[in-house]
Amino acid sequence: MRVAVLGFGGIGAPVAHALARGEVPGAELAGVVRRDPASGADGLAVLGLDEAVERADLVAECAGQRALAEVGARAVGAGRDLLVVSMGALADDAVFEALVAPAPGRVHLCAGAIGGLDLLAASARMGGFGQVRITTTKAAASLVQPWMDAGLARRLREATEPLELMRGPARKVTRAFPRSANVAAAVAFAARDWDAVEAVVVADPSVERTSHVIEAHGTAGDYRFEIRNRPSERNPASSAVVPFAVLHAIEALAGRTMVFR
Repeated sequence: MRVAVLGFGGIGAPVAHALARGEVPGAELAGVVRRDPASGADGLAVLGLDEAVERADLVAECAGQRALAEVGARAVGAGRDLLVVSMGALADDAVFEALVAPAPGRVHLCAGAIGGLDLLAASARMGGFGQVRITTTKAAASLVQPWMDAGLARRLREATEPLELMRGPARKVTRAFPRSANVAAAVAFAARDWDAVEAVVVADPSVERTSHVIEAHGTAGDYRFEIRNRPSERNPASSAVVPFAVLHAIEALAGRTMVFR
């Protein structure tokens, strides 16, 4: 399976290098797609989008919500499979409708930095939930956003104690924190209800690990998952495990047996 990696940052670069080294059985790197092709990719092949869609069997989106909105429908429309990492983009109805419209390619979702989604999805199918909440706690400075005024941004950079930044429906929170709240979108998809999932974002200057606590109560039972991930050194807004989640998903799509899906 030939894989084009969209993006070459903290997620895309490790994924592309692992594919180039042959670390994923049944998959090989077709090339890397970058917004600025002239910046290169550590000696790996850099492709234009048209070239990537022509050469690849799978486009692995590792470049953020904006890139998915721009490229996703084009890839599946050309008959290529698409692996989505930036699930928060699907909170935009136009992006979502474009990706679920009939097309020869298929869309696959990557769990990224969290687990338990398979159990949540099974429970949602059994009878749904009365309550679902995901609380994400990250290093305060990594949560500064362009929409914040100077005062709030300064409070985050100089924070000495935890601060709850936002609480609301997953759709609202994932739009407000596009690089940090894709996990909220993943939980909402698993629970099959964007607006029923409450997402909470907490900034904590003392944390060394990114924390995601998922609590759900429904017909099938009561669940609580707590994940504490080491932040990515290259991009502290993401978790270091995410590139490996992408590689696991690619391995499953490449046809390996006995792989958790």
